[in-house]
Amino acid sequence: MKTTSKYPASPSKREFNDLCSNERPLIPPLYCELPFKSPAAVFEAVKGRAAVLLESIKGPDKIARYSFITFNPFLEMIVKDQLVEVVKDERRSVSSVRPLTRLREILNAYPQRKAPHLPPFQGGAIGLLSYDFVHYIERLPKTVIDLLNIPDAHFYIVDQLFAFDHKEHRAYAIVCPGARSIELGYTSLSDAPLLKDDLKTLYDEAEERLHRMVALYSGCSSEMACTIPDKKKRIVIEHEMKQSQYMEMVRRAKEYIHAGDIFQANLSQRLSAHIGNTPVWQLYRILRSINPSPFSFFADFGDYQLVSSSPERLIKLSDRIAQTRPIAGTRPRGISREFDERMRADLLLNEKERAEHIMLIDLERNDLGKVCDYGTVEVDELMITEDYSHVIHIVSNVQGSLTEGRDAMSLIRAVFPGGTITGVPKVRCMEIIDELEPVARGPYTGSFGYVSFSGDMDLNIIIRTMVIKNSVSYVQAGAGIVADSDPEREYFESLRKAEALLSTLERI
Repeated sequence: MKTTSKYPASPSKREFNDLCSNERPLIPPLYCELPFKSPAAVFEAVKGRAAVLLESIKGPDKIARYSFITFNPFLEMIVKDQLVEVVKDERRSVSSVRPLTRLREILNAYPQRKAPHLPPFQGGAIGLLSYDFVHYIERLPKTVIDLLNIPDAHFYIVDQLFAFDHKEHRAYAIVCPGARSIELGYTSLSDAPLLKDDLKTLYDEAEERLHRMVALYSGCSSEMACTIPDKKKRIVIEHEMKQSQYMEMVRRAKEYIHAGDIFQANLSQRLSAHIGNTPVWQLYRILRSINPSPFSFFADFGDYQLVSSSPERLIKLSDRIAQTRPIAGTRPRGISREFDERMRADLLLNEKERAEHIMLIDLERNDLGKVCDYGTVEVDELMITEDYSHVIHIVSNVQGSLTEGRDAMSLIRAVFPGGTITGVPKVRCMEIIDELEPVARGPYTGSFGYVSFSGDMDLNIIIRTMVIKNSVSYVQAGAGIVADSDPEREYFESLRKAEALLSTLERI
């Protein structure tokens, strides 16, 4: 069955054959353009285990342009306790290989020709790097209790998705022809010559799947209601740390700062709430209305789910240009333009905020410098303010050209986890976090996003995020501690950063 003439598949079969023959072994995606709809409304039709929504709801066009929906992955990669498990159907492969090496092998097995006019993710890996994934990158102590027992990394490998361009108001169904032939051994399609019959089979199978996606999309609503329920306050929020304990943690961090060990550290606390049989998707629907953000996402991994309204990018790689976008410095938004202007001025004139931000810019420049060509790392946006739904942030953008022989995995090793949520210097701060925080962070301050078959990547920082497991929602938030930090103020600052999440829980 072919896609309807109303939404024809591109490229045509002849164009597909020519592209594959002329650019062997690269294989272009098959796609069709569709009427633009709300990504969240479309996700209503596919949500369930292994479904993921990356949604740019609100923010500057530069970072909030694209959204993606993936479902029905053909491989799953789970990393925990130094073991890498890859699952296809009912078959499993377990090894102790380095996880980024294994992920590179899987993605390199499919030689994708990126379509430059489509949104940047056209198939590949989508998923999670927990904060604790740092133990695969750096030699660090690991002494705290892991209460959540979430994988250190968890990726779906996908070859079909819906992609949305909010700036151009366009939507696409995309399929990667032949990707599902990648087996657990990662036999590369580029190892075998593709004959005309092979190309015909690849095209016909992809077109059939594209047709089913079009039918699914056509049955979806165009918009999703964004009404925010009133607060019911039936949920009991449990603080896993007393105020006095957090304040003591801040005092101990300040001792390290005064001793010259570190300049700044991010210290967090965890809260939790039993949500009973409340559908997890309902939490996301409320949160996206309360706190629309550029790096929001919903992910269902079966025995746990993630609900996020993150405002911050960790790293983007596009056509070998790497960008990181640190956020440091926050003020609340008000009900008037004049109030917001005062807050922006207060942010930019505050010496503490500026000094902290400059330290983090230097850290990010150093991280990119590990894998980028000498002389290419630059700060192309310095300490601008960006308005979000509830707050104003100071933001900078640092970019560089990736060195020949380096790739997305090299970049992850260089920048993960983000300096804005660890501190400066990063490694010593992570040692102190392990010493002072009572439990393992799990997904909090890790990263979520995609790494494409073509080599592009976009990962956020997991903040403003709930982890739901066994009918309990876990919320974590922190504050940046510097030499003159007031422990009580930092305690309430960490709670303020959890306000949107706690407000969501109060409305179920």
